[in-house]
Amino acid sequence: MAGCCGHESRFDGASKDFRRVLILVIAINGAMFVTEILAGIAAGSLALQADALDFLGDTATYAISLAVIGMPLLVRARAALLKGISLAFMGLWVFSSTLYHVLSTGVPQAEVMGMVGFLALLANLASVLLLLKYRDGDSNVRSVWLCSRNDAIGNIAVMLAASGVWASGTAWPDLAVAGIMAGLFLWSSLQIIRQARAETLLAQTA
Repeated sequence: MAGCCGHESRFDGASKDFRRVLILVIAINGAMFVTEILAGIAAGSLALQADALDFLGDTATYAISLAVIGMPLLVRARAALLKGISLAFMGLWVFSSTLYHVLSTGVPQAEVMGMVGFLALLANLASVLLLLKYRDGDSNVRSVWLCSRNDAIGNIAVMLAASGVWASGTAWPDLAVAGIMAGLFLWSSLQIIRQARAETLLAQTA
């Protein structure tokens, strides 16, 4: 979900093929949230837990995107506002958890981080390929593909954090990646909220 943005185009997602693809992508993200949150807790990795929350956010965001396809601009704008606020709460949670764990002496399990991070990367790459032909749709459609693409980049960061934990024997690489991801959550939420407010005003004055 980090780095989502919107672009206008003709295709608005109102096709059976796109709906089927989006449902499959929602299922992939939901399954990866469960997998990664359990692994993150077991391994003591905040980076994995942050990435799991990103999967959860994407699952909810894509479900909302599916629900509002073809609806009026005001409805889509209010849905986007809800997405932005939810993402902000996730970012604040990750930030607070990271600050708390700075004082912790526990070192996450690098092997689990690496394996689950690689599995998450495969899941996001599968989503990117499924959504590839829809990447030039409207903001609602295009944002789904952009989120999956950017999430794949985030998975690479988790794997780099795992390498850093393994090489240094400390939790700092994990904490650094978790902090960066929290910042991306908050930045993305700000962009979504701004755009949603602008679209709401546009819809109300139209």
